[in-house]
Amino acid sequence: MRPTILTNFTMNRTKEKTQWQSAIYYFLIAVSLNTPNLASAAGWDLDPVRIELSPQQQTAALTVKNSSDQPTSIQIQTVAWSQHDGKDIYTPTKELLVSPPIVTIAPKSEQIIRVALRRQAEVSSELPYRISLQELPPPQSSTFTGVKVALRVSLPVFVQSQQGGVTPKMTWNASEMPDNQLKVTVRNSGNAHVQISDFALYIRGYDKPFASEAGSSYVLAGQTHEWLLKKNSAEKITNNRLRLTAYTDANYIDTEIVLHQP
Repeated sequence: MRPTILTNFTMNRTKEKTQWQSAIYYFLIAVSLNTPNLASAAGWDLDPVRIELSPQQQTAALTVKNSSDQPTSIQIQTVAWSQHDGKDIYTPTKELLVSPPIVTIAPKSEQIIRVALRRQAEVSSELPYRISLQELPPPQSSTFTGVKVALRVSLPVFVQSQQGGVTPKMTWNASEMPDNQLKVTVRNSGNAHVQISDFALYIRGYDKPFASEAGSSYVLAGQTHEWLLKKNSAEKITNNRLRLTAYTDANYIDTEIVLHQP
């Protein structure tokens, strides 16, 4: 059976548009940080939380504010970002430069980190990287008996292609699995990433989600991501079709997909 290809996603109601805009704003702030709760506890404020570069704009500034009452030392590194079988792969790279690579920020102060692309952008596809900020723990006194947890935060960096106009192209399908589970798969055959957040599947005529996922995931260009979800209901699926809704950083999705039988 062929998976359903989703195109021309639209928001049909003003209320949905408002919800989409709000959701995109908040999940870009909260989810782009790998460890947002730790960042808050450590007193780091980062701006922006995602960096966009292009052939015309090959540099950017990242502001790191230390809002705590203690100095903080941070090591900043860059990695090339790829995916395979739904797993993130990070490779050290010199294609993206950060300066300075190590900083110590005084209490209630901030530091600007310069980010620069050191290679040409791809002709027709997006380049993904990540910037890793690793807290360097201070020397501990001989009387210290606690455990110090160092903060590590990772920010995505995306480089627009030379031709511009890169977009994701998503193909969704779902299959019933043993143990009352549902496998949901998305294939991004476009030339740009997509960040998917808070998606749900509904049986037509029901307001309660049949299955849902509250987290957020990046799917890079040319990659596939799978979720194994527990069904929330024992209701029968009508005509092997489910309604899918999801928030992404490209658009709001509200469409129908065909359920594949095992």
